[in-house]
Amino acid sequence: MPYPQFDRRKLRIEPLSVRTNKVRIERDHVPVTAKPKALSTAGEAVVRECVGRIVNARTKGRPVMLAFGAHSIKNGLAPVLIRLIEQGWVTHLATNGAGIIHDWEFAFQGESSEDVRANVDRGRFGIWAETGFFINLAIIVGAYEGLGYGESVGAMIHNDGFEIPSPGELRELASRRMDDDPARSAAALDLLWAVREFGLKPGRMAVLHPFKHYSVQAAAHRLRIPFTGHPMIGHDIIYTHPMNHGAAIGRAALRDFLTFADGVSRLEEGVYLSIGSAVMSPMIFEKSLSMAQNIAIQQGTHIDNHYMVIVDLMESDWDWKKDGEPPASHPSYYLRYCKTFSRMGGTMRYVTADNRDFLLALCQGLDGARAT
Repeated sequence: MPYPQFDRRKLRIEPLSVRTNKVRIERDHVPVTAKPKALSTAGEAVVRECVGRIVNARTKGRPVMLAFGAHSIKNGLAPVLIRLIEQGWVTHLATNGAGIIHDWEFAFQGESSEDVRANVDRGRFGIWAETGFFINLAIIVGAYEGLGYGESVGAMIHNDGFEIPSPGELRELASRRMDDDPARSAAALDLLWAVREFGLKPGRMAVLHPFKHYSVQAAAHRLRIPFTGHPMIGHDIIYTHPMNHGAAIGRAALRDFLTFADGVSRLEEGVYLSIGSAVMSPMIFEKSLSMAQNIAIQQGTHIDNHYMVIVDLMESDWDWKKDGEPPASHPSYYLRYCKTFSRMGGTMRYVTADNRDFLLALCQGLDGARAT
């Protein structure tokens, strides 16, 4: 007998319009001209070094990948991230499921970030109609169209909606592709489930995003820059909604992981920035680099000249550059992001800083490098 499951269809799901939010993007965004707080002497030295490494990488056509936690979006850094990709400095963006959600909510309503403590107590946290319905549906549609997780949501924001095929089209495609492309056939059946379950009408479904100029996902979609989403099942509020579909999440997220791994495979003489991501970034990076090295070794090469900058608020009194990995008896050993990246070869730098100050300093340093 299978284990019992919670029935999400019984939830009372409320509209976003009744939710009180802490962050308003028009009021709280960080302009690219804002003055960052001073970093430590060591931190400023890393910024200067990082600027030089990025300029060198882009001159040689090598990738610059930026992975970040959700706070980089929630803290209003969209204008800075958009500037970095518009100027061609960053070639790949990656975030977790919460980063995807905050970016979408800002684009859709200009606000995000609810009171978790109060809303869990009231049985309301994360149980919001538009966020759960539209993001989940965008991923189901995107998986059917062969898109990744971040690209699916970015396309919805950029295009202010998406196309819903008719049930007949989906049934026909599922039957026709069953033998030669069973994954596409299964994705069509996933979308057919959503169409039937929620009575979706075929044709264009408009989903307006009046604040999409603040959306990093939409900008990446417009510029054709990979923006990959790396969720974990049950970690994000979209899992509370009945539209949530695990198979579609898996298809889209796996595609994004392999897109991320492809970027890592070309990281020789490139740059990898990990900003405020304690778990997602180090975990997907180490698996991707291992796969990349596997192929590189088969081809008689090795990825050794990659430059990594790790930024977080946690203080570390361990000299990762000089002393390598600390022993298990030292607290710094348990800084997962430092421990993981210190094992990844290449050159690693760790900076204790607020993500706003580091990214502003980096962006302005790169603007200065372009000017010279």
